[in-house]
Amino acid sequence: MKKIVYVIGSFLLAISFNSCELFEIDNYDEPKETIKGEVVDVATGERVLTDQGSEGTRIRLRELSWTETVVPDNFDFWCMKEGIFQNTKVFKGHYNVRIDGAFIPLVRVNQQGDTLFDGSKYIDIKGVTEVKVEVQPFLKVEWVGEPTVSNGKITASFRVTRAVSPEEFRSKIEPMGGYNDNFLNVTDVRLFVSQMAFVGYREWDNRYSVERTYSGDSFNALLGETVTITTAGVIPSGRTVFIRAAARINYRTENIARHNYNEAKRVDVP
Repeated sequence: MKKIVYVIGSFLLAISFNSCELFEIDNYDEPKETIKGEVVDVATGERVLTDQGSEGTRIRLRELSWTETVVPDNFDFWCMKEGIFQNTKVFKGHYNVRIDGAFIPLVRVNQQGDTLFDGSKYIDIKGVTEVKVEVQPFLKVEWVGEPTVSNGKITASFRVTRAVSPEEFRSKIEPMGGYNDNFLNVTDVRLFVSQMAFVGYREWDNRYSVERTYSGDSFNALLGETVTITTAGVIPSGRTVFIRAAARINYRTENIARHNYNEAKRVDVP
């Protein structure tokens, strides 16, 4: 009986110690530093417009000044559609900032795990820290003229061109392994329609949005040409919607096939 009491007592004592650890007060200051910045086309200086969410441009922070863990944790957040980003809840410290999107990868690794190129940023975040990241987008999407509205349908025109030459694309992607000439093929163009200003892959209204798909290299003949799309369905009179055009190639960054975009336009349906 004494042995049983001793075992139970030891068990309760262990629970007591563990409970104390569970209810310890976290005395760390909350994160209050800010990182903000923009992603721009290295050739033009223009912001690289994107989707808003995991299909768009991802910012990954990895703190390098924290020494209690062998492998630092990654902290991800996403660019806004205008090609800008901001996070106001970051701990002060030294960070690696990696950005992935519809552009030539800034960090390129071969199939053996060797780093071929590291274009990520190493910065100290303290107070408000600003960073500009220059990239090479796959495609450039530009409006041609202004959209028109007739009988509840919007007709819009745009142009898709390559923002990086096939030769340069290959020179940077092929050393990573598994290269295929089909990577450069434009697989689809879309006219997204939404009642939200940040219209994109997640917010599009499938009643009105239109997708055109292309097999093989069939879109090559349309590069630099005007593409005109009329929305599907009938948008009710008096409705305000937002439209954006998008296009993507047959290449995935971080295993995601991402679109390149133009800016959103507001359309008031009479």
